[in-house]
Amino acid sequence: MTRTPTPSDTSAAAAAPEDNWLHLDGQICFSLHAASRAFNGVYRVLLKDLGLTYPQYLVMLVLWERGETPVKKLGEHLRLDSGTLSPLLKRLEAAGLVRRERSARDERSVEVRLTEKGAAMREPALQVPRRIFQATGFDVGELRELRERLDQLTSTLDSAALDSAALDSAALEEMPGSP
Repeated sequence: MTRTPTPSDTSAAAAAPEDNWLHLDGQICFSLHAASRAFNGVYRVLLKDLGLTYPQYLVMLVLWERGETPVKKLGEHLRLDSGTLSPLLKRLEAAGLVRRERSARDERSVEVRLTEKGAAMREPALQVPRRIFQATGFDVGELRELRERLDQLTSTLDSAALDSAALDSAALEEMPGSP
C-alpha cells in the first residue's frame, strides 16, 4: 500500500504536488501542538496534588529559580502578556502562594515573590520533572537534544517573525514542491 508523500519526506517532497503541503500530518506546527497537548495531559495529572495548573506551575518555576521578579520580567520569561499573566498571579495570590507588591524603587513596577507556603511547595514539586522525564520514554541525551532543537526552532521562528523579508514570496518559491 502506498501513502501520499508529505513535506517530511524530503526526497519525495520535491516531486510532491503543492497541495500535499496542506496535509495535516505534514505540518510541524500540528506535531508540536499535539505534543504540547499530550504534555499538558500528563502535567494535569501530576500537578493535581499540588493544586496547580500548568501555567501556574511555570510561574512557580520561575520564582523558585529566580526569586522575587517584576511582573514584566516574569511575562518575558514565560512569553505571556499581562492580560494572561495577571489572572494567573491573582489565583496564585488567592491560594497564598505568591504576593504582589509595588516596587519601592519604581512604583510603576509590581514585584512578585513567593510566600512561605509557595516556597515550601518547591520540595514536593521536585517529583514533577522526574515523572515527566519517565513519561517521555526518552533518555537524558535525547531530551537534552530535543530541548536544544526546540530552542533553536523558537529562536529561528522569532527572528523570522521580526524579519518579514524571511517570509516573502521569494522564500516560499524556493520550497521543495513549489511550482
